Amino acid sequence: MSDTAEHGEEQGGGRAAGHGSGAGPEHGPESGAASAERRRERRTAAYRSARRVLARSGHRATLRERLAVLDGAADLYDLDAPVDVYGNGIVEALEERVAGLLGTEDAAYFPTGTMAQQVALRCWAARTGNPTVALHALSHPEVHERNAFSAVSGLRTVRVTSEPRLPTAGEIRDFEEPFGALMLELPLRDAGFVLPTWEELSEVVEAARERDAVVHFDGARLWECTPHFGRPLDEIAGLADSVYVSFYKSLDGYSGAALAGPRSLVDEAKTWRHRYGGMVVQQFPAVLSALAGLERELPRLPEYVAHARVIAAALREGLAAAGVPWTRVHPEVPHTHDFQVWLPYGPDVLEDAAAAQAEETGTYLFVSPWARGGPGVSYTEVGVRSAGLDWTADEARAAAGDFAARLPDLR
Repeated sequence: MSDTAEHGEEQGGGRAAGHGSGAGPEHGPESGAASAERRRERRTAAYRSARRVLARSGHRATLRERLAVLDGAADLYDLDAPVDVYGNGIVEALEERVAGLLGTEDAAYFPTGTMAQQVALRCWAARTGNPTVALHALSHPEVHERNAFSAVSGLRTVRVTSEPRLPTAGEIRDFEEPFGALMLELPLRDAGFVLPTWEELSEVVEAARERDAVVHFDGARLWECTPHFGRPLDEIAGLADSVYVSFYKSLDGYSGAALAGPRSLVDEAKTWRHRYGGMVVQQFPAVLSALAGLERELPRLPEYVAHARVIAAALREGLAAAGVPWTRVHPEVPHTHDFQVWLPYGPDVLEDAAAAQAEETGTYLFVSPWARGGPGVSYTEVGVRSAGLDWTADEARAAAGDFAARLPDLR
């Protein structure tokens, strides 16, 4: 998946099928863990050797490749300035830059988004007097953070909906119990990187305010939402009481996040950042990489989104023309530069076909692992970054057809 370094690299695991599923009679069947590791190693080797991919992401790079992110760092910040110590200097410069982009009074740098959001929601709980956080069943804290809100921060989560879309204003107004904060993930990654319309989002925020709840945006990928909403970042962020953004997803930084909002909230959050162990003595490598992302990647995100829509349509057409009996690209017109592809096969069959295509042709179309989405149906995530901009629609259709030719005939 596109976020695999953080979670889900082996979501597409499952039972090994077909060739290579056993280790021989002396050793017995290959274990699930061994099969998953073998497939991960094959994906890694195929990715390393592939000449063409739609995206090159930092978590799949070598150390040398990642260090190259800091090439030209002297254009980003004065490298003769004193090194940061416990969040001053260059860290404060990044915080000021983020607050300016999002139109908030202040921002605080955090080593992880998990920490940033726990701190934000516990601060809001103290202010509202209600520790209940309303969110989507597929939101990141519910699916990927091991119940951190309740286990660490004394918060209680309630799920407004589990539908593969953002909550509606009606669902917020009619929810059966009080909550102090509404948390909205924009885009909702596990539902297919989906977004509401601007009007729907505005109505949801208003519905929460009618219930005297604050609104917090999980905006890990907020940076690429501007084309869909047709609004600048500060106008989008301005709907919420606080916003979290990530530096290592869309912006391809090393790590780190920021919490942005009113100065009084950010000041309190910095206190809790210290208590949670987030007061790291020196953070300049990650902060420099974040500044590089803001300078180099942020301006290109609308271009990635536009081309993702071209690629998504071409993949759908190429798979259909190849005779795949059922396929789905979701959303049909991507809301961001990431989307899902669904096919009627098990994950192992699809991963084998994807790796074989890369090994034999040098084109790795579906780099991310496949996850089982139901009986006989699997999905993967596809992202378009700078590496995919030179793909034409015809090339994407042809690659989809070549991939489909490696799948069993289900007719």
